[in-house]
Amino acid sequence: MALRFALMIDPLAADETNSELRSTFTAVDPAAPALTVGELSTQRGDGIFESIGVVDGHPQEVEAHLDRLAHSAELCDLPAPHIDQWREAVAIAAAECGPGEGVVKLILSRGVEHGPTPTAWATAASAADFTAVRRDGIRVVTLDRGYAIDAPARAPWLLLGAKTLSYAVNMAALREAHRRDADDAVFLSSDGFVLEAPTASLILRRGDTFVTPAPNGGILHGTTQLSLFDHLAARGFETGYETIPVDELRGADAAWLVSSVRLAAPVREIDGVAVDVDPEFTASLNDYLLSPRD
Repeated sequence: MALRFALMIDPLAADETNSELRSTFTAVDPAAPALTVGELSTQRGDGIFESIGVVDGHPQEVEAHLDRLAHSAELCDLPAPHIDQWREAVAIAAAECGPGEGVVKLILSRGVEHGPTPTAWATAASAADFTAVRRDGIRVVTLDRGYAIDAPARAPWLLLGAKTLSYAVNMAALREAHRRDADDAVFLSSDGFVLEAPTASLILRRGDTFVTPAPNGGILHGTTQLSLFDHLAARGFETGYETIPVDELRGADAAWLVSSVRLAAPVREIDGVAVDVDPEFTASLNDYLLSPRD
């Protein structure tokens, strides 16, 4: 994804009395240095982010992403985002994405070590072409995430429900999937329950019912999954959140990994075993996801 635009945000300059929110932004050259050496986002991954899909200049599910940004900030003891300020930043960045599909990324970091303020910025980029993935599907392997399903309740300091910048484990899981001749991974709890993919939510189909792992297991509540559940319910399907044993993953009628930029990618193989794919139904899901959604 080639960066097209970058915007530094002063997160402490916006308050309820400041109506000139654009004065809190500074456009910067996306190819030029912009962070200091002591920045904790790069030193420790100490920050949070959101990736918002953009279609023909329209940012998708903005409010759901901003709500999740605020939730992540609370979990990580970061300053509460000024939602109007971040909404304005999204609008500015999305307008720079141009025609077709793009992505706006929002980042809020703890800032410079021993510094007085957090650091924040937004970027706009063109999206990769996921046409073939959405049509042909992906092969996944199951990988042990290394904690039990009740770990988030026992150890909230693990920040398992926050979208943090610390994605080293997620990227390592993708590399392991590639080593196993797969395209992606699905995490399992150490006691055998389905969680999520490194960068996507999981949706399973059982007849006319669609389910996803319950977010109380340390799962990031996916904005695309939430939107698709609303869409499926409007089409008359049942939807639900469940604690799903791994055997139910392998026995599902169909499965998708869904995310803000790749959208709905049908799973065609799990741990080397073929899974049925419904191209027509998947195309209808992606048609919806490519439509303007607020």
